[in-house]
Amino acid sequence: MRTNPFYDSWLFLVGQTPDHDALGSARYLLVALYVALLIGGIAVAARAWSRDPAQRNGRTLAIWLFRTLIGTMWLQGSLWKLPLPVAGGFQYWTGQLVEHSWLPAHAALVRDVLLPNIAILDPVVWVTETLLGVSLMLGLGVRLAGLVGIAFTLNLWVGLYHRADEWPWNYIFLIFVHAFFVLDRAGECLGLDAKATLHRVKRGPPAVRDPGSAGG
Repeated sequence: MRTNPFYDSWLFLVGQTPDHDALGSARYLLVALYVALLIGGIAVAARAWSRDPAQRNGRTLAIWLFRTLIGTMWLQGSLWKLPLPVAGGFQYWTGQLVEHSWLPAHAALVRDVLLPNIAILDPVVWVTETLLGVSLMLGLGVRLAGLVGIAFTLNLWVGLYHRADEWPWNYIFLIFVHAFFVLDRAGECLGLDAKATLHRVKRGPPAVRDPGSAGG
């Protein structure tokens, strides 16, 4: 079934995606996590909006929305990678990186290093993607999250480049989005990253001592 990001996010919110169905009653723990992050992200945005006049514009609101949707995407993508102990879907798609990579060295790395250690790789990827979702939804450490998101997406672009039903530009566009988050400091737009910035603005520049005031 084809959806759009907004309807897809709603399905994720109520735990009605196919990946939720596969988890049984455990879906409700993940729904609770997403609801908590969504409420937290809205609360952070509302606080920044009320305290910082510079945040009260359509640009920051749009960037907050983009961050929230891309964070939701990462959380959704992490669902089918739950390491119990190794997710079958994750093992399958990791194998696809060997078959369809356009870079022989990349294919060899996946075949000889990553696949033999899939039991270690799966939890690492699951935790990383979950943290990416948390970071983007709360606007915390977004520049680092953007760089990690670029690295993860670049791996998929290289590894699935020759797969017939993949459009490589999808991954390029996703790389562009994360690069924008990095370059434009998207976490400072109605996110927790804005707290440090606002603190610096209120505190002002450090005082410069007048050389002529030195005692002697």
